[in-house]
Amino acid sequence: MDALWSGDSPITANELRDKLAASRTDGKTPALTTVLTVLSRLEQKGFVDRERDARPHVYFAALSRAGHVADLMREVLETSSDRTEALAYFVGSVDESEAEVLRRLLDARS
Repeated sequence: MDALWSGDSPITANELRDKLAASRTDGKTPALTTVLTVLSRLEQKGFVDRERDARPHVYFAALSRAGHVADLMREVLETSSDRTEALAYFVGSVDESEAEVLRRLLDARS
């Protein structure tokens, strides 16, 4: 996902394989079939989407990194038996600059 999030535009499986190979420290290149399998699984889970009209298909993240993190936070919050307590604990754990960002964002919703 990092490779997709860091890109400026959709990417083919071959380009993604090359990007992954360049970031590896062991010098190994992942097999194209492996990259395609992972992309397919990520697409089934809703993390990745692809342009089907293009040949070869080009892939892109379905959500931004921030959107993905927000979904994870919401998912975890929904599992809490006491959402107020969980939110209070979270707010208590942020530093002052993060608290100010939260205040501004909440004020903007009003």
